[in-house]
Amino acid sequence: MITGSCLCQGIKFCVSGKLGPAVFCHCRQCQKSNGSAFATTAPVRARYFEITEGRELIREYESSPGKFRAFCSICGSPLYSRRPAEPDTLRLRLGTLDGDPGRRPLVHVWTGAKAPWFDITDALPRYETGGPPATRKPGGKRGPSQSSGSAKCSSLHPPSTWLPS
Repeated sequence: MITGSCLCQGIKFCVSGKLGPAVFCHCRQCQKSNGSAFATTAPVRARYFEITEGRELIREYESSPGKFRAFCSICGSPLYSRRPAEPDTLRLRLGTLDGDPGRRPLVHVWTGAKAPWFDITDALPRYETGGPPATRKPGGKRGPSQSSGSAKCSSLHPPSTWLPS
């Protein structure tokens, strides 16, 4: 089990299942919503995510049509994002976790929009205008097919089909 909270500790949560693949997203929405050079996120099945304290403190902002970013109304910590079109999946902000999530980011996405004052110094794959092209997961499942047109972060995070059951 993984636990987490916002900065003021008013909202606490636990994750009882495995997280999906983690990514570093450098899109402008992630920069603005996190106040940093990028966001580090991983999908989690909604059924494994439980708010244990402070549900009444959570506020949401619709940052783009159909995408809601949840944050603490007291301290402003970003917690997760969600899409009503994908009700079984939340995209958890890994900086809110109390311990090691057992996952490491696999890729940098939207590096063409990265903050000019930040240099990527690791050897992870980088995608300037989105994520990797269509890939196959072990077991033959298809991964995301990414287009290079829109700078919508939500379209490049690993889809719910990549989540552990």
